[in-house]
Amino acid sequence: MDGVPRVPEQRRPGSSAEPAALRLSVLGPVRAWRGDEPVGTGSPQQRALLAALLLREGRTATAAELIDALWGEEPPQQALAAVRTYASRLRKVLDAGVLVSESGGYAVRGLGEGALDLAVAQELAAEAEKARNTGDLCHAREALNRALSLWDGETLAGVPGPYAEAQRVRLEEWRLQLLESRLDMDLEQGCHAEAVSELTALTAAHPLRERLRELLMLALYRSGRQAEALAVYADTRRLLADELGVDPRPGLRRLQERILRADPGLAEPSAPAAEPASAPVRPAQLPATVPDFTGRASFVRELSEVLASASGAEGRVMAVSALAGIGGVGKTTLAVHVAHGARSAFPDGQLYVDLQGAGARAAEPETVLGTFLRALGTADSAIPDSLEERAALYRSVLDGRRVLVLLDNARDAAQVRPLLPGTAGCAALVTSRVRMVGLAGAHLIDLDVMSPDEALTLFTRIVGEERVASEREAALDVVAACGFLPLAIRIAASRLAARRTWTVSVLAAKLADERRRLDELQAGDLAVKATFELGYGQLEPAQARAFRLLGLADGPDISLAAAAAVLDLPAEDTEDLLESLVDTSLLESAAPGRYRFHDLVRLYARACAERDEQPPTEREAAMSRLLDFYLATAAQVFAMERPGDRLIDHLEPTRYEGLRFGDRQDALDWLYSEANPLLSTARQALRGTRLRRGVDLLWAAKDLGESGANSRQYESAAVAAKEAARAAGDRRAEGRARTALINVHLVAGRYDEAEDEASRAVELARAVGDSLPLYWASNDRGIIALIQGRNADAEAHLVTAIDGSRDDGNAPLEASALCNLSRVRLAMGNTAHAIALAQEGIRIYDRLGLTLRLANARYALGLAYTSAGRADEALAELTEALRMFQVDRQRLWEGTTYFRIAQANFAAQRPARAAQHAEQALAVGCIGGDRMRANVLTTLGESLDALGQVDRARACWQEALSLYEQTGAPEADGVRARLSPASAA
Repeated sequence: MDGVPRVPEQRRPGSSAEPAALRLSVLGPVRAWRGDEPVGTGSPQQRALLAALLLREGRTATAAELIDALWGEEPPQQALAAVRTYASRLRKVLDAGVLVSESGGYAVRGLGEGALDLAVAQELAAEAEKARNTGDLCHAREALNRALSLWDGETLAGVPGPYAEAQRVRLEEWRLQLLESRLDMDLEQGCHAEAVSELTALTAAHPLRERLRELLMLALYRSGRQAEALAVYADTRRLLADELGVDPRPGLRRLQERILRADPGLAEPSAPAAEPASAPVRPAQLPATVPDFTGRASFVRELSEVLASASGAEGRVMAVSALAGIGGVGKTTLAVHVAHGARSAFPDGQLYVDLQGAGARAAEPETVLGTFLRALGTADSAIPDSLEERAALYRSVLDGRRVLVLLDNARDAAQVRPLLPGTAGCAALVTSRVRMVGLAGAHLIDLDVMSPDEALTLFTRIVGEERVASEREAALDVVAACGFLPLAIRIAASRLAARRTWTVSVLAAKLADERRRLDELQAGDLAVKATFELGYGQLEPAQARAFRLLGLADGPDISLAAAAAVLDLPAEDTEDLLESLVDTSLLESAAPGRYRFHDLVRLYARACAERDEQPPTEREAAMSRLLDFYLATAAQVFAMERPGDRLIDHLEPTRYEGLRFGDRQDALDWLYSEANPLLSTARQALRGTRLRRGVDLLWAAKDLGESGANSRQYESAAVAAKEAARAAGDRRAEGRARTALINVHLVAGRYDEAEDEASRAVELARAVGDSLPLYWASNDRGIIALIQGRNADAEAHLVTAIDGSRDDGNAPLEASALCNLSRVRLAMGNTAHAIALAQEGIRIYDRLGLTLRLANARYALGLAYTSAGRADEALAELTEALRMFQVDRQRLWEGTTYFRIAQANFAAQRPARAAQHAEQALAVGCIGGDRMRANVLTTLGESLDALGQVDRARACWQEALSLYEQTGAPEADGVRARLSPASAA
């Protein structure tokens, strides 16, 4: 609700059991609410009294202090009576007992938790400080953002008196300190580009605040903008000398020196490593730990803490940690390493057994118990026969002792339960490919593959620093080909270490062939394929079929709905199968409703599909169903996003139905969450009977090419589609693939390439009678010609697009062409006609309910209004377009609109706002590639120059000039003129 401060609610709105909680605000106007209903706080002087009491945080203020707070040295004659009147009125507004009289003064006490926004902000700031001290920067940033969001304009706005003025200054200083702290953490977490925009606006608002300047320099430097970072220092030094007659503080000078020498210490710190093991004690059944144990620091720490809690004075009963993960992920290695590190905490012994759970014949619990009892000193004659009796005796023997039990390679919870200690001071570590959810009270850990840095370190330790140092990139390729799986890395590294004539590049080349990779990953008795074979051999037939067919899909992960299409099963049955595969660690649950294979497991699954799937045509049928699912669903998204657009009527038919959505937001969520699997499926389809559907999938999902987040993947798929269609001699598919590529080149600012694709697409479409690409490509050619200054050509192409759209009944594309023609008219000097055309396009979009394309139309109208000098109308249209682009997640259009808002603000003589929006455009990115970036830098330079930040302005123009020269843009001459000595003078 407007006007309500963002303070945590004390009760649910609408509750009638108790009166709504009182809430008060001083971080903005002094206001009060009961629930969501505003409560009057009286005259400015009455609000000043309330503020003075609230800011004393429960301490009593005497009447004299309150008079001084409200009026200073010149109080009115009846000041004391006025204070008493204000206090009496406030009592009627506040809860009973909140405003108390004491010792001739007053105090506010007994407010509910979270009732005062300042108190909430203080708690959040303390929470952030605590989180930062423990290294939890994400939580610290989130807490500071929540604290800062509580400010609602100027603190104590409209409150008179010297006390309020002093508190305003204090609280504003505190707000800036919180903001600086949050920005500092932004930079620690790598959010450099995003911080530049905010820091640019803040330094304009607080030009003498050196800490903000320091953060801006660091953000620019880490964003690769070294010249601008140094220019900020030059501007700051000049400003401080002119305004205060002082030099920058030492910290700022040191930062400038470090930037000048490109000090590597300005990069983010790296994380630290592993812990030592302690001396051995009896009985010692643990296997030897590997000498090259690498990484896993967080897991080592977590498991060590659990074991320490079990062995301490307050030791818990039966502390159990169960590690689960895919074969070869390093469960045993980690468990053995942690167990060795904890040996001193378990002086009465460590027991170990390989339970053979992944094999055909798992160890029987009674056999294991017999072995354990003998190791603990029990005579053979005292060991009973039955499982129950052995388990009971085992627990009795362990009573009062501190023993660590490592149960490796367990089959399931039933195998493990009899082997667990039952008394305080003992602990068990369990490893298994299956998650031990059936072990009550167990501390469960899912072990994933290594990080790239950990993987490279392990590889280097085995192979040797000298061999890896000279071929670091090849070494990274090797560990990536191993999927960062420790077993695979160890095998690959061991093969290389045993072959002195091989280089790292030779090994990388061998592993690059996916069809041979699993065969290459074996050394001695170690083999990745054999590890996976153990798990696959234990699957039920339905599980094995799901494992094989899902491995055929190329995407990084797969949704439940897409998997159901592959398997041709209902979603419920599919989920049961997939979750059972997750339990065996052959499949991972990437997120609720999403699943993925480890890269090497996927290769093994495909090998199993080629070997075992009968009939072989089922593999093709499964991939065809997946493609149909994506094409049908993407067409549904397109239809919801663009009602009335005829594209979906021109797509290839599908046999498998896609999803249906309740609203367009759900549809967009699906499109962007499925972007990578969808594009992978399109690429995988570019052969045989699936070629045309693969191309049409790219066309139906064209928004991914404009979003910025997926543009590169989309371009790669579209190029592959064009080449596949040309190789197959399918002119229809080639024309459509080229049509998809036009927009890719436009977004990237490659206008000559875009024109080549567009002209060829028109030729191919005309040759095969494919009407949609004809007028679609003509619309794009109009945009290209406009950008290149060929206005007459642009007009001709757009008229063709308008006529073709009308003939096909495609109103959305007609509106798009009208808006583009508006920009051509604008370039030709006909502003009035440009405005009329954009308004006509908006009317069509409004009638159709097309929000995304309506954003483009409002963008075009905003440009026309800017050219006409109607700045307020331009900003209104562009701001609305920006909101729509943000809702539709069109990131590059969002950045481009920020740039146009910057231009409109600069034209309206608002350089600080212009600079802020230009920085946002740079951080987000724009349609048009390097040339558009140069345009943004030029406008940013103009804005900074108007703000007196001359050196930074010239740094922006210098970068813009370099980009213009690289792209051969005519704008280079204008920027060159700005940088000339005459211009500087």
